[in-house]
Amino acid sequence: MDYGFLSILPPILAIVLAIATRQVIVSLLVAVWLGATILHASPIDGFFRTIDTYILESAADPWYAAILIFTMIIAGTLGLVTKAGGAQAIANALASKVKNARGGMLAAWLMGMIIFFDDYSSCIIAGNTARPITDAVKISREKLSYIIDSTAAPIATVALISTWIGFELGIIGEGFAAIGMDNVPVYLIFLQSIPYRFYSIFAIALVLILAITMKDYGPMYKAEVRARTEGKLLRDGAEPLSATDTEVLQPAEGTPLRWYNFVIPVLVIIIATFVGLYVAGGGAEVGLMAAFGDADSSVVLLWSSSLGALVTLIMVLIQRIVPLQEAIDTIINGAKSVFPALIILVFAWALSYISGELGAADYLINLVERTGISIVVLPLLIFLISCFMAFAMGTSWGVMGIVTPLAIPIAAAIGGEAFLVPVLAAVLTGAIFGDHCSPLSDTTILSSTGAGSDHIDHVRTQIPYALTGAVVAGVFGFIPAGLGVHPLISIVLGIVVLIVFVKLVGKTTADAESIAASKK
Repeated sequence: MDYGFLSILPPILAIVLAIATRQVIVSLLVAVWLGATILHASPIDGFFRTIDTYILESAADPWYAAILIFTMIIAGTLGLVTKAGGAQAIANALASKVKNARGGMLAAWLMGMIIFFDDYSSCIIAGNTARPITDAVKISREKLSYIIDSTAAPIATVALISTWIGFELGIIGEGFAAIGMDNVPVYLIFLQSIPYRFYSIFAIALVLILAITMKDYGPMYKAEVRARTEGKLLRDGAEPLSATDTEVLQPAEGTPLRWYNFVIPVLVIIIATFVGLYVAGGGAEVGLMAAFGDADSSVVLLWSSSLGALVTLIMVLIQRIVPLQEAIDTIINGAKSVFPALIILVFAWALSYISGELGAADYLINLVERTGISIVVLPLLIFLISCFMAFAMGTSWGVMGIVTPLAIPIAAAIGGEAFLVPVLAAVLTGAIFGDHCSPLSDTTILSSTGAGSDHIDHVRTQIPYALTGAVVAGVFGFIPAGLGVHPLISIVLGIVVLIVFVKLVGKTTADAESIAASKK
């Protein structure tokens, strides 16, 4: 059945309600119920199918279940690391080198860039590591969550080795197979598409520009003024998704602060992830790149996080920092801290399930096919559609998997082989826009969790920055791409535009800090 505009009504409702009410869980639940009501033509049937089909099957999916368990294990491990004083030791060491807010932002940006191999790991590990540092130099939690979010999916999708590679290579092959090109070198095409990933590149660059210039604009500026002048890292009444900085997880007085109680568990998780991806993907038999692409990253993340938890527990017990029962209780308390985020994740996945059942993607793509557009504007149009769909659905992989096999044939029919890579990149990086800033996105939720930020505050303050990157990517990236301009020219031009824009529109908190100081 063709539901037409009704197919995109549930995700639109979810976003409008989430932003208007700041009640993400309720907004998602209402949107899923609306979608189920449309599908089953009954609000009563819609209610029961919401519970026993869309929510239940989303939570029971092996991939999603693995992500839920991984998140709890990581949160529990980091809770124990914090209780053991390891996180505080690192924070103290880095804080001694980070003298100001600029240094704190650059440190957070660098941590996110270093953990490039998986966006989920980046959100949780980089967020919890950077948070004590940014707190010490009065950087708002909204700003930290933005930095973490901007160095999670945007860098993972263009990294040469990451948990995204297998999926991306798969959909690239599927897209080219749709036009009869079954034996294309998909990894080479993946590499060729990287310079055209304009949004991902500009999102990463914008964080660095903001940190160096110390300028902000929009709601983020107000958040930074509040943090600098009042010392309030969160607004009054905020409800941070993470509770890992609560008193129950803080080290007891007299706990020895040893840096290796943080570094070793984190290195174990990182190394185990790399080794696990290599082994699970076939190892030496298929080669490094193919192994990373073929591995089931959800299972590997379970392996690495569980090993990290075990190593942390053994280290804490050997050093007699806390007794066994307290260590177990701490792990459980750490896992509890992400429970609200997990509820949001399940409901967001259920909404994505509903959107697929309603045919939201087909509806949007059909609109494009009926317009008879020119190849000059096709990369821009595909980019905008991917942005909107990812923002509405909260899933980048879903958008990539749905749109790529449809966009490639359109590009081949209108412009020929020369435009296949730019259009492919438009889908892949446009999908990152939604993964980066949608209130329904798992990465956005985990960024709020890792940074200890109120989720809707994170979304509201980040959207102007995400839109800035999207506009620059569209105007100075994909419009020139449609005209055949080399992508490196667009990258240089886009970064220059971002620098000029921030200098002209952005404001520093210096004046506000001076006024606040004079009143004391």
